[in-house]
Amino acid sequence: MSRFRIFVPADTTACALGADEVAAAIVAAARGRHIEIELVRSGSRGAFWLEPLVEVETDTGRMAFGPVEARDVPGLFVSGFPGDSSHVLAIGPVNGIDWLASQQRLTFSRAGWTDPLSLDDYRSTGGLRGLERALTMTAQAIVDEVKESGLRGRGGAAFPTGIKWQTVLDAPAEQKYIVCNADEGDSGTFADRLLMEADPFQLIEGMAIAGLAVGATEGFIYLRSEYPRCKAVLEQAILRAQKAGVLGEAILGSDRSFRLELRIGAGAYICGEETSLLDSLEGKRGMIRFKPPLPAIKGLMGQPTVMNNVLSLAAVSTILALGAAHYRDFGSGRSRGTLTVQLAGNIRRGGLVEIPFGATLRDLVEGYGGGTASGRPVRAIQVGGPLGAYLPEADWDVALDYEALAAVGAMLGHGGIVVFDDTVDMAQQARFAMEFCAVESCGKCTPCRVGSVRGVEVIDRIIAGDNREFNLQVLDDLCDTMDKGSLCAMGGLTPMPVRSAIRHFQNDFGG
Repeated sequence: MSRFRIFVPADTTACALGADEVAAAIVAAARGRHIEIELVRSGSRGAFWLEPLVEVETDTGRMAFGPVEARDVPGLFVSGFPGDSSHVLAIGPVNGIDWLASQQRLTFSRAGWTDPLSLDDYRSTGGLRGLERALTMTAQAIVDEVKESGLRGRGGAAFPTGIKWQTVLDAPAEQKYIVCNADEGDSGTFADRLLMEADPFQLIEGMAIAGLAVGATEGFIYLRSEYPRCKAVLEQAILRAQKAGVLGEAILGSDRSFRLELRIGAGAYICGEETSLLDSLEGKRGMIRFKPPLPAIKGLMGQPTVMNNVLSLAAVSTILALGAAHYRDFGSGRSRGTLTVQLAGNIRRGGLVEIPFGATLRDLVEGYGGGTASGRPVRAIQVGGPLGAYLPEADWDVALDYEALAAVGAMLGHGGIVVFDDTVDMAQQARFAMEFCAVESCGKCTPCRVGSVRGVEVIDRIIAGDNREFNLQVLDDLCDTMDKGSLCAMGGLTPMPVRSAIRHFQNDFGG
């Protein structure tokens, strides 16, 4: 091969680990050796434990090297890179990496394979087929397809997407909106960011399909302010989609229109809640709205609004392209399609895993994650973000689907899995949950605003051994008040990690 095509990820995680420096070193080394290369800044495959992962396109497929540091690059070239190389960092064929090969990627099928900002790459790998099909269908037929797929909200609430769309379709209004909740604030989560940085056109396509489904001509992506690289990718992707006629007044040459804007979030966790997000999008302070009315009836600017998470909207492009039955065939029970989990915390092989619903925590943490980074035994696993339950080993064989986790007092949420080894102090973790709520509360309702502050004080007394049994009862009563009296999930779910820590790890509370 006279010209080598080399891929180096440009996503946030890979760059934090030195991918920009690796890319620059490869370009410099190739120039110095008069080797002609084409450097493609791809998205990450989500195998963060191998980042920066460098890939070379060969006649027999992609060959992988990783994790590569800039100082490794001269040695790579000495060993024959980018041709046949026996370097110690040579992994072999990308398709031979079992960690990736054993996954069933639908939503993340392009991640790492393509140039995220190339519409040609996107089309050549099946992109826009869903939108092209949607343009031949009635709005009701599109909604029915989404209903039949069994797709549920991937942002945490797990509400059936098709039913939400049906509500917006049936609501009479001259103007309707599609809003993508990309304010990914849960600790240990990064799937939304990874998809937007690795495959932004998939989200754009899904939002355009949603517009066709409910009669909306305008859409907004509300992006977390802490994602500057993602912002740059989305800005470029939207401009290129507009120039190519994927967005605008005549979608793919049709008589249908859909305009899309990117808006940056307010830096507040509470703006991940849909009504707070809408207030922020309207230029107000992000605070919870009373419900009803639901956003599907009275949302952005008081108009019917589809509010979905990044992964939900991205999945729609797959459903329309391959059919509802294809998507529904993955998963188990009422949890259809694929489960996207993010392995973080004290984990040896952190990253994104996409597999059908039904796997267990043990499968993921021990199988894909390889246990703890510290090498010590796993003690607790938190599932579902900072408001999710801490699960002991007795619950690690429960199937990861919405209903099975609910049965053990937990939730799947956005699929964040944070691992702790046996050195963790679970009383301090319970305190962190209450403190997190106190810091991030919008302040609108008393149970959340005051309850979280009092919760921190009570937990501090318990940790200090001050009238322990009495204060444990006070904390339980306080959790009841927050659970039943809070206006939204911020205060309503904070008791979940607190109570799970007390229930499963009593010794850390002086029991």
